Amino acid sequence: MSHYKRYPAYKDSGLEWIGDVPQHREIKRLRHVGSFTNSNVDKKSYEDQKAVRLCNYTDVYYNEFVTAELSFMQATASRGEIEAFSLKKGDVLITKDSEDPADIGIPALVAEELPGVVCGYHLTIIRTSDADTSRFLHRVIQSQPTKAHFFVEAPGITRYGLGQDAIGNLPVCLPPREHRSILADWIDRETGRLDALIAKKTRFIELLKEKRQALITRAVTKGLDPSVKMKESGVEWIGEVPAHWETFSAKRLFTERDERSNTGAEELLTVSHLTGVTPRSEKNVNMFEAESKVGYKLCHAGDIVINTLWAWMGAMGAAWQPGIVSPSYHVYKPGARVDSAFIDLIVRLPIFAKEVNRYSKGIWSSRLRLYPESFFEIRFAIPSRKEQEAIVEWVRARTQRLTLLEEKTKRSIELLKERRAALITAAVTGQIDLREDAA
Repeated sequence: MSHYKRYPAYKDSGLEWIGDVPQHREIKRLRHVGSFTNSNVDKKSYEDQKAVRLCNYTDVYYNEFVTAELSFMQATASRGEIEAFSLKKGDVLITKDSEDPADIGIPALVAEELPGVVCGYHLTIIRTSDADTSRFLHRVIQSQPTKAHFFVEAPGITRYGLGQDAIGNLPVCLPPREHRSILADWIDRETGRLDALIAKKTRFIELLKEKRQALITRAVTKGLDPSVKMKESGVEWIGEVPAHWETFSAKRLFTERDERSNTGAEELLTVSHLTGVTPRSEKNVNMFEAESKVGYKLCHAGDIVINTLWAWMGAMGAAWQPGIVSPSYHVYKPGARVDSAFIDLIVRLPIFAKEVNRYSKGIWSSRLRLYPESFFEIRFAIPSRKEQEAIVEWVRARTQRLTLLEEKTKRSIELLKERRAALITAAVTGQIDLREDAA
């Protein structure tokens, strides 16, 4: 941002997180900029109340602007709640509590009139006297100093929340009224430009993933030789396969392994549809773990592990190291006919997950389970071990470039998001003079 000019004169804001601010700006607390009210309208419907559309936590958390295009849930509210919490154009909504402190104080601006839409529970409505002040305040709440303020002012252990003082005492570096629309317009324009670039790069990543899946699907179901004679596999999800391939049920390819740990000290492995089988230590997420892992299932390197609870989503794959897995998982030892890496490519395909759904038992997706007797009925088309290994190496070579390109694109998206956040912070705290640039 070195190409942007600074204001002619600055003064000490008296706040460490903000630092020096332009001489003509005022530092005001949010309570002196607008009013704020916590909603108490829950998602339940009551017969003696009026039907409304409810703007809830996720509508704010996942959207920078609240518009009529959102699919608001149906609920009810009392007459008093409707009067107090009906949304108006220019309202700024923020998330006021969460299990993660990083999810607190996420703002969304009500960008248009929304008749019949009421603000839901776990949200705070902030209302100012004019649209330009609201637009500017929306961006202030997105800035890094505000995030730091809310982080410090939202104590908790398992759940974190913003009290009235934390919200009301939020410092706002307020420019003169005539400058607020200029700054808001500039931020809208610059963030819009960056958002368009992010969207293009995100779509590019999706295309890379689609290309990777198509490449793997063809390799593991059709082989590498496009001129080879084909035959019907007799299996719907596979279709035609090379004539020399053989079709087997899983029962002829795998045996269930049900060995248990006596100590629970082995490396804990987890299984997801995104990463396959990985060590728990590599996952940067909070996950429940039992105090004792004695009795957990042992898993050998090369075993196929299926997360029974999420098999319908594709949570399965080959283990690349020994360890232990949850007793609710199922572990299968591959036989001599199959290469674990080849099977890993197959079972992590979306089309295989659909096949798993056919053999899973349960009522709804969240209750479907793939039990061993059902897994053993699933059919695979298998070439020789030598050809399996050749396919695996071919896929690795072809997907390596796609993976590197995806990682590079993800990094560029992160940099764009960092620049976006930095521009917002610089604009709302007066670190750059945008009066000429926005004119």
